[in-house]
Amino acid sequence: MYPIATTHHGEETEMGVPIMDQGLNRRSLEERINDWENQPKKHNSPESTALDSQDGYRTIFEKSLVGLYVIQRGRFSYVNSMLSDILGYGNPEELIGKSFWESIHPDDRRLVKLGMGEGQNELFQDRSIFRVFKKDGTILWVHMGGSTTVYQGKPANVGHLIDITPFKEMEKSQRDFLEKYRKIFNEVEDGVAELDLKGNITFVNNGAAKIWGGTIESGTGLNYRSYLDEEMAKTVYQAYNKVFRTGIPGKFSYEIIRRRDGIRRIIEDSVSLIRNADGKITGFRAVSRDITDRKGTEKKLAEHRTRLEAIFASVRDAIVTVDPERRIIEANKSTENICGIARKEAAGKILSQCFSQCSKSCSEVLRQTLEKKMTIKEYRLECGHQQRHQQTVSVTSSPLLDPEGNFMGAVLVIRDITLLRDLERELRERNQFQNIIGRNRKMQDIYRLLEDLANLETTVLITGESGTGKELVARALHYSGERAFKPFVTVNCSALTESLLESELFGHVKGAFTGAIKDKQGRFQAANGGTLLLDEIGDISPLIQLKLLRVLQEKEFERVGESTPQKVDVRVIACTNKDLREKVKTGEFRQDLYYRLKVVEVSLPPLRDRLEDLPLLVDHFCQSFNERFKKNIEGISSEVLSRFMNYPWPGNVRELEHVMEHGFVLCHGRMITLEHLPSEISSYERSEKITISRTRAKEPKQAQEILDALNKTGWNKAKAARLLGIGRRTIYRKIDSYHQSNEK
Repeated sequence: MYPIATTHHGEETEMGVPIMDQGLNRRSLEERINDWENQPKKHNSPESTALDSQDGYRTIFEKSLVGLYVIQRGRFSYVNSMLSDILGYGNPEELIGKSFWESIHPDDRRLVKLGMGEGQNELFQDRSIFRVFKKDGTILWVHMGGSTTVYQGKPANVGHLIDITPFKEMEKSQRDFLEKYRKIFNEVEDGVAELDLKGNITFVNNGAAKIWGGTIESGTGLNYRSYLDEEMAKTVYQAYNKVFRTGIPGKFSYEIIRRRDGIRRIIEDSVSLIRNADGKITGFRAVSRDITDRKGTEKKLAEHRTRLEAIFASVRDAIVTVDPERRIIEANKSTENICGIARKEAAGKILSQCFSQCSKSCSEVLRQTLEKKMTIKEYRLECGHQQRHQQTVSVTSSPLLDPEGNFMGAVLVIRDITLLRDLERELRERNQFQNIIGRNRKMQDIYRLLEDLANLETTVLITGESGTGKELVARALHYSGERAFKPFVTVNCSALTESLLESELFGHVKGAFTGAIKDKQGRFQAANGGTLLLDEIGDISPLIQLKLLRVLQEKEFERVGESTPQKVDVRVIACTNKDLREKVKTGEFRQDLYYRLKVVEVSLPPLRDRLEDLPLLVDHFCQSFNERFKKNIEGISSEVLSRFMNYPWPGNVRELEHVMEHGFVLCHGRMITLEHLPSEISSYERSEKITISRTRAKEPKQAQEILDALNKTGWNKAKAARLLGIGRRTIYRKIDSYHQSNEK
């Protein structure tokens, strides 16, 4: 209903509009309406007023802001202009005589009463809200207020109609709005509830009812204690009381007992205060979430983490996890033993800053993983640790990914293989070192020597015939040492003239000579921090020899055309197939440079002196060329192997590689035969008898060597094997074979 107010004339109003007095004299009303409709306009004198004349009443009714009517026998006898406007008619006359009931929506006619019938004397009043049709058929909502009276001697209903369609539309919009959010409110899984200051529940949504094991109807009006045991009720009271006292919203969890089935669930509440318009606290609003499953998962994760931490701590390998900025996330206990890192103090620090007593080679492995997001497996290196002499480790570095596969750092696993390395040296024949293939006794000695040289700054001279693999040895030295992730630069000294070689080695400045149009970086500068290989060192001129000597002694050089020396940190490895000692004697090579280069010499044997390595080399090249040519050749025939064993191999391993490539190009079967070999190999003939006799001639000598070694070591086979440079299993095998031969 609308509010009632009073005008300054004492007339009652509804929505501020005057309405007819209930006690209005029926005769007086009839006379006034008759005057409006039947009498001509009078009282034109200026002294007359609107309120004192019949026209004055007519003016009031016509200017009314509500529609006014008189209805007799169900038809309009009078309407004012406002009512005709409301119902969509051009003027009031169009409505006179029309049926009032036809303008009402059929479904709403039962709501309307027009009051007394003819012959009744009592006054009747009615107020109704219903729908009416406009002239064009559109529907309006109206409020009707009327009373019964007598008009022109006949019963009539007089009153007003107010268009309340905008209010109805607004009311519908509000209902739709509330219904929309009521549905949303009830569809959320979280529970929402309101409680008064006594803890009684005044409102719940479906989520809250589901959590507490009831319905909205059963939950409303209950006290919060009905879901809790005594101890938990105290806890909840204290939490709510804290929010009440401080005014600060709070979050806490507690255990409830569901009323439906008695099952206990863990609930998390976010509680805030409810205040009225005056700011007075009237209750609490709680958003509840069932976290039973989450708590169970958290418990399982905690147990799982505890197990992982126990495993993490018990692993003998050092394990370090870092973020993309190389800051340590976590390290296990073994990190202290292997790396000397105080793991509790290391968290959050840059990994390289924690490696204060070693060469920090592990940091370079880690850098490769972080930059390229790739795994590096079992990279062997010597730590150079001050407290752990000759400690050798195997390093594996892998990307660290989250469950969605996003890159979040790396994990570094460091395994101490010092003991394993020592055992390998004593007990196992090695068939390969880096990319060098061979198990010959001389090759075993070279492997051990390369291991000793790997992390030293010593200049190394590698000698041997062309094709024996001198550059492979140089690369093995570089990549097995601390400089592995630094540049490896090679220079072929025999391919350049003196002036070009000087510029190539040391660089030059712009204008140093004709054609020097800009500064150029030399190979020494390019190899800074890494290794420089000087291939065919025996062919350099005396001037270059002199300048090279200074670099080796002073660790500095001058670019061509510049007098300012530059410091450089480069390990120099030299290779040659010439006899440098003879060149020193003839004055072609400086003696001081020769001894500076030959701090340690690695002399590579020709292939003809290690024919027992041929099967290994053949297998290696088969694997390589199968991958390269996309073939599946199993190997070489016995005739080809026999021919290989008889051939002198003047081009050494390089020649063998080219012969194998030639065979792969021509072979379309599963086996390389003589017809697939180059003519110089396939047509080469040598008496097999001589080869057999030579082989047999070697056996007594080898047997005698083994016997001498056993006598020297008191028949300690392991020591005898080390003395001979062979594996322990090999010496056992040879002893057995010689024993069987003697029995025959």
